[in-house]
Amino acid sequence: MSDSRNAPEAPRPAENGPAETGSAEHVPGVHVPGEHPDHAPGVSVRHSRAKGEPRFPDGPRADPAGSHFERRIRSFQPRRSRVTAGQADALQRLWPKWGLDIDGQRVIDLGELFGNANPVVLEIGFGMGEATAQMAAEDPGTDILAVDVHTPGQGNLLNLADQQGLSNVRVGNGDAIILLREMLTPDSLDGLRVYFPDPWPKKRHHKRRLIQPEFLDLAATRLRPGAIVHCATDWEPYAEQMLEVLDAHPEFENTQADGGFATRPAHRPLTRFEGQGLDKGHVVNDLLFRRVQHRVPQSEQHRQESPR
Repeated sequence: MSDSRNAPEAPRPAENGPAETGSAEHVPGVHVPGEHPDHAPGVSVRHSRAKGEPRFPDGPRADPAGSHFERRIRSFQPRRSRVTAGQADALQRLWPKWGLDIDGQRVIDLGELFGNANPVVLEIGFGMGEATAQMAAEDPGTDILAVDVHTPGQGNLLNLADQQGLSNVRVGNGDAIILLREMLTPDSLDGLRVYFPDPWPKKRHHKRRLIQPEFLDLAATRLRPGAIVHCATDWEPYAEQMLEVLDAHPEFENTQADGGFATRPAHRPLTRFEGQGLDKGHVVNDLLFRRVQHRVPQSEQHRQESPR
């Protein structure tokens, strides 16, 4: 899926993942395990550990679902790149409070997870989390369950949420397909956001793209009627495929009267790298589709319409 993108064979300057590379500040007086006490703030952390020792003992697990589920074609590859001191500290301090390992072993009560009854939007693939934090700050009445497998991004988003006092963000670690299929209940989500997923540009890799009929079949079972699926990409061939696949799916309808792409809504922040891409003439396409009302089976409809 799109929760962590690989660098493609051609440049994609507008994508959130490589664009949002800001690092968090080191917390004074807090020693990160494996880090030298005099480690410079914001500098990547590379500490040695014994074989089998977890990277962050109180943080996200390397493979939360393990071998419990069948292997399938994945549209993401985990990236365990270097982590700054601030990100490492956030993972250690905040993961037990705001983190969620996607292990597929339990069903989540979203009201309990967030501590309220607010609508919940699932975001798959948040890069370094800057846009996610901004959306959460501007809409505190909506909870965001943000899923990615990029460890520095997880730490950065946790740090941003902590610094800005955002109580409506939870960070999921692992495969969003397992989350949707095994851990969420029907009609539990009020929205789905997939911003700048890996386009897998080579034709032989198109099967790895996230937005496929099978994915939409699954997502439709977890989205309430009226929920919005919002996708965005700067890879035009993928945008065309997204539009084709969403148009063809019976559980979704285009919110645009002309049946085409949408203008970027105000709630999706324009990242600095996306802005630079637009200045160079790159095209970014947004798609906004609505989950249709549940259909009544013909047998049930006939029973309801028959006179008593």
